[in-house]
Amino acid sequence: MALNDILSRIRSAETAHDRAPGAVTLIAVSKVQPLDRVQAVLDAGHRVFGENYVQETAGKWPDLRAQYPGVAVHMIGPLQTNKAKQALDLFDAIHTVDRPSLAERLARLAQARGACPDLFIQVNTGAEPQKAGVLPDDADAFVASCRALDLPIRGLMCIPPEDQPSGPHFAQLAAMAARNGLTGLSMGMSSDFEDAIAQGATHVRVGSAIFGARVYG
Repeated sequence: MALNDILSRIRSAETAHDRAPGAVTLIAVSKVQPLDRVQAVLDAGHRVFGENYVQETAGKWPDLRAQYPGVAVHMIGPLQTNKAKQALDLFDAIHTVDRPSLAERLARLAQARGACPDLFIQVNTGAEPQKAGVLPDDADAFVASCRALDLPIRGLMCIPPEDQPSGPHFAQLAAMAARNGLTGLSMGMSSDFEDAIAQGATHVRVGSAIFGARVYG
């Protein structure tokens, strides 16, 4: 199946770029995918998935988690501050921490719960006005402020501009992470995940190449 092809390409890219076997986690992006497709990937043994929407996740994953032990669900879409409490209950990792108000809300909730998912800071490497994420020039200060809130920041995430080569953006994010002592790099999607692995990605987000085209409506 397509999942096995993607996993094989990931392993090959790890070898080609002197990465340790298993250094890269595949996040299967299951947003807006029919349940039978998601279950087919689960039945194949995959256990790490990505979702964009809190409401969709709440309606889908509690039942699937009960059926399939060991599942991890990662939030990879924009997170509204008023959905943060629900997100903490649903996700094992959140890749889209992108503003002080969200960081402060997560910190208050995490302190009350005594636990917090792994967090990644989203960086808008292309400084695109329509895209979420901390601007590159502000990233170091934002990492420091999140750490001051005792948030478990594991790494950085980016989505490069569609009209530019991805490689320089991945390299920029990797340098930023190294500068801040962060080991997690959530970068690379269906069209460019091998380039991301070459630049040090630890998590790649692949959807349509595994599940097929999304069905909206």
